[in-house]
Amino acid sequence: MGITLEVFTDYVCPWCFLSTRRIEKLKQNYSIEVQLAFFPLHPDTPPEGLALEKLFAGRNLDIAAMHARMKALMDAEGLPYGVRTHTYNSRLAQELGKWGDTLGSHAIHDALYRAYFADGRDISKVDVLMEIARSVGLPEDGARDVLENRTFKDAVDADWARARSYGITGVPTFVSGGQAVVGAQPYDVLERFVRQMGATPSIA
Repeated sequence: MGITLEVFTDYVCPWCFLSTRRIEKLKQNYSIEVQLAFFPLHPDTPPEGLALEKLFAGRNLDIAAMHARMKALMDAEGLPYGVRTHTYNSRLAQELGKWGDTLGSHAIHDALYRAYFADGRDISKVDVLMEIARSVGLPEDGARDVLENRTFKDAVDADWARARSYGITGVPTFVSGGQAVVGAQPYDVLERFVRQMGATPSIA
């Protein structure tokens, strides 16, 4: 039996990027339909971005140590992870990703994560997002319409509202059958969750 697994995410969340390989493994091994939904992790990030020192101000965190720890985790998953200095407003990127889903383009999600986490690019900028869309073969006219006319604004607003209605306060959050698992859980935890929700193994 197949189930739907809704994954709330944000392209500037390292734990969301870390979880992408585990999600792909779930899709390969179980009869599940994964639906990405977006969450406002840092919705008030200004247009120029926000230095990580300011983002984490007052929390007594060692940013270099945080990077080293996260890089080790990413390396273990086979994911690229570069040094970042800023976070950026991801709202437009979310709208682009939502549009990509309607075209069946899952590659846009990976490309957006990598642009930010591997290359440190400012994914709030229209020209950067246009380049990313082109890199995965999405139609340029359609991407420009999404980014300049905000044609998927309402769709992302709906995701944010649904996240609030579920009581979600962090990402990634995995939702199925009215139940939720929060955080970048190990594969075996996610596997146990989808099995409890009724997912059956795929036939090899």
